[in-house]
Amino acid sequence: MSDSTQITLKLSGLSCASCVTRAERALSAVAGVKEVSVNLANATAQVTGAADLPPHALADALADAGYPAVEAQVSLRIDNLSCASCVGRAERALQEVPGVIEASVNLASQSAEVRYLSGSTSGGDLARAVTAAGYPGHVRQHEIDEQAQGDQRRDDEIQQLGRQVLVAGLLTLPVFAIEMGGHMIPALHHWIVATIGQQTSYLLQFVLTTAVLVGPGRGFYVKGFAALMRAAPDMNSLVAIGTAAAYGFSLVSTFAPGLLPAGAANVYYEAAAVIVVLILLGRWLEARAKGRTGAAIRKLVGLQAQSALVIVDGKAVETAIEQISVGDLIRTLPGERIAVDGEITSGQSYVDESMITGEPVPVAKSTGDPVTAGTVNGNGGIEYRATRVGRDTLLAQIIQMVERAQGAKLPVQGLVDRITLWFVPAVIAAAALTIVAWLLFGPDPALSFALVAGVSVLIIACPCAMGLATPTSIMVGTGRAAEMGVLFRKGDALQQLQQIRLVALDKTGTLTMGQPSLTTFTCAEGYSRDTVLPLVAAAESQSEHPIARALVAAAGPDLAAASNVEAIPGYGLRAEVDGQSLLIGADRLMRREGIEIGDLAEVGAALAKRGETPLYAAIEGRIAAVIAVADPIKQGTRAAIQAFHQQGLKVAMITGDNAATAAVIAADLGLDLVRSECLPAQKVEVLKQLQSEHGAVAFVGDGINDAPALATAGVGIAIGTGTDVAIEAADVVLMSGDLRGVVNALMVSRATMRNIRQNLLWAFGYNVLLIPVAAGVLYPLGGPLLSPALAAGAMALSSVFVLSNALRLRRLRPALTETASAPDAVLVANPAA
Repeated sequence: MSDSTQITLKLSGLSCASCVTRAERALSAVAGVKEVSVNLANATAQVTGAADLPPHALADALADAGYPAVEAQVSLRIDNLSCASCVGRAERALQEVPGVIEASVNLASQSAEVRYLSGSTSGGDLARAVTAAGYPGHVRQHEIDEQAQGDQRRDDEIQQLGRQVLVAGLLTLPVFAIEMGGHMIPALHHWIVATIGQQTSYLLQFVLTTAVLVGPGRGFYVKGFAALMRAAPDMNSLVAIGTAAAYGFSLVSTFAPGLLPAGAANVYYEAAAVIVVLILLGRWLEARAKGRTGAAIRKLVGLQAQSALVIVDGKAVETAIEQISVGDLIRTLPGERIAVDGEITSGQSYVDESMITGEPVPVAKSTGDPVTAGTVNGNGGIEYRATRVGRDTLLAQIIQMVERAQGAKLPVQGLVDRITLWFVPAVIAAAALTIVAWLLFGPDPALSFALVAGVSVLIIACPCAMGLATPTSIMVGTGRAAEMGVLFRKGDALQQLQQIRLVALDKTGTLTMGQPSLTTFTCAEGYSRDTVLPLVAAAESQSEHPIARALVAAAGPDLAAASNVEAIPGYGLRAEVDGQSLLIGADRLMRREGIEIGDLAEVGAALAKRGETPLYAAIEGRIAAVIAVADPIKQGTRAAIQAFHQQGLKVAMITGDNAATAAVIAADLGLDLVRSECLPAQKVEVLKQLQSEHGAVAFVGDGINDAPALATAGVGIAIGTGTDVAIEAADVVLMSGDLRGVVNALMVSRATMRNIRQNLLWAFGYNVLLIPVAAGVLYPLGGPLLSPALAAGAMALSSVFVLSNALRLRRLRPALTETASAPDAVLVANPAA
């Protein structure tokens, strides 16, 4: 059992970058929490902690900090409950699911009500957990899918903000027309004074502005003053203080002007009302833009089938996807999506797997072949046995991979977080100093000038833009990369990848097809192909290495059973077949074991010069044959290497293959460096050497023996068609085996980091330049004194600018358009992650 768990939470109340840091600190303080990353763009937190980390402790910490976790509730129907002990066992099974806060099982109604942290689990996972405990669980049909709930919450938020903007705008328009219209058009001011009178106009503005602040603007005060009481001011606090100051001063001017110095009485109702309207407008536009940043995840989720025909007692029963279990027999009709991962038991068809492999040509499928959730069945009906369901399916794992990458925090974000934690308090202090400076040194009426400048400083500051600068670009960039077939398993690889100076490549399965065929089989004296090849193939039949598959294919299906098979990484393997001991591997294996190759050494050297890979077989300690296999270069490899060179990168090959063979391939492809005959540990040493000589290195590989190198490199890139171990060790996974995906990964990394730098430059530059302007530093030089309303408009637009700039990444196109990856392909062809 794992000693750690990862929980994803959805948070509410996040309004700016300082909120992010405070939420992270609150979660980090919970006992058992190891690592926390909070994302402002999608309002989520990723928490890694001890396996027994209590979810309610996380919820309590967030609630105390003022950023409550969003909770969800699901109702399950549970079968086979027959006694009180059954209830206890079912409840324990539900409570052990990460993220569950409370589970209550009812024996009488045969049901369970489960309350959990939204994003941490799902109704389907809960149903499967209680089913595994022996009590089949089913999500009630009326329950809405959590993704749909999340979409609904986002849509509701956008609609609510839209209504607030409309109401606030309608109430503010007369206030703005009366006050600002009177300033801009003197005739209008005189007409108002002559008809309704100055005091009546003040009273009308008071009524309308009060309605704006108490109605659409109420949230700023509820959240902002609550944050102030916790000594953790945020963006809402700035708005609340600024508008309250303008409104309070106006109240005194309206109802008790004698309390103010002569000439200081003036009203700023329009400033308070317009500030609320403009900031609500900015948040409405921001919410709409945030919805588009998560488009890639919603596209992935949209690939999931909602139901399937499960065969029960010989009949096909329409069954919700959450209720399908491993081992269920499922029927899929032509044109339908495959519901879960499985293995075909009957029928033949062509399945469109372009969303996995990027290849547009449907793949022939028949009995025994695997099928993957989300792919589309072609023209034939098939039945298959479910092998992976729920969060274990390939599609679900890829969704989790993309979500984690989108929620990751890049190293560059660390500095931003440290600055923004103190940003809001610093702004409040700057506003206070501004007011004091104007009161001491400003012209008459100094109090009015001080109020306008102080409120402008509070309102124009925008921690939102700083908080959104990095996560929005990450979300859009990684989402677009997924659509190109590049999956960032670890978010920080997005930053590290743009720093690489050299790309190191494995050979077999990376540069080459990884599907070699037998070309030469030369036997030593006293041996024949008919006797040696079946023995060699039998020994290799238990290996997944491409060369082993080539030998098995050449020998045919009728092979003897091998025993005591031992893989020797970097050398070959040892086995026993028909009572005879065999050694199969490179010439270094024979040398290590003290076996003389003799005349076959010359044959092997000649084969290597032709670019073929020579292997040797020994039986009972005596050399028996030299075997050669040829592995064609992958389509796209040459184009990728040319693109690396055009970008100023050096390209190296690190392989365990024979030196002569490696040299031939390196010369053919125009590689800059080649290191051959490397064992797995030696690949790591070579990588370290290359990093010291050339700078940051990315390593691309696909085999088990590549896993140490993938983990050691600055950025490890795994070929998606490779082994599970390699993919698990990598930072980036390519959807297919095409090396042009690395070029696209580099392009996305550079574009995303460039976008982040633009956003940060704007966010920090905006605040550094405009806060002093708002404070009035230009006024003594003949410059303007910024209106609080204009400050609110600038603040609202700053966040919208950052989001709009990040959304430009959605227009990225593959660097090499001839890549086999289809534009809408979003997955990797291996369920490893």
